Amino acid sequence: MRAIRVASAALLGVTALTFSAPAAVAKGDNNITPFGFSVLPSTIAAGGQVTLQVDRNSGGCKGKVTVTSAVFDTTRIPSGSSQATAVVDWDVKPGAVYQVTFTCDGVSGSTGLTIAGGRPVGPTPVPVYPGRGVHAGEGGSLAGFDLKELGMGAALIMGSIGAAYHFSRRRTGDDGA
Repeated sequence: MRAIRVASAALLGVTALTFSAPAAVAKGDNNITPFGFSVLPSTIAAGGQVTLQVDRNSGGCKGKVTVTSAVFDTTRIPSGSSQATAVVDWDVKPGAVYQVTFTCDGVSGSTGLTIAGGRPVGPTPVPVYPGRGVHAGEGGSLAGFDLKELGMGAALIMGSIGAAYHFSRRRTGDDGA
């Protein structure tokens, strides 16, 4: 009887471990690097400026980083720095996703940079909000609930606790098990 419980627990543990595998391993992504990198913002308009960042705290990148893409000139991040900026070309295709490749110490990884559709014609208008102030608080933790809702919630909680107790208690020989 004990062997069935142990085997069930082991099978449940292996199943949970299988389903918790990292997404990069599950989809067969070979773009894993010993250092982190990012392009901020990840969506930019033509002619905009992006910040290229590399995470040097993980220890996977000691030297200079070379960042290449079809949408801006090759940029280098010196070994003492963790970021640099680049200006996106004006002749990029709106809505397209371009690859940005980070190379450090012979290891490369890439991420996508999305080009926003359309170029702004003039300045962006500032939204005008009505001056109604903030609607904060309702006067306590029971605001908006009536006695029937509170009773139903308490009954559900007590029922689930009772069911958990019933199913978790050890079965005796009288129960037919």
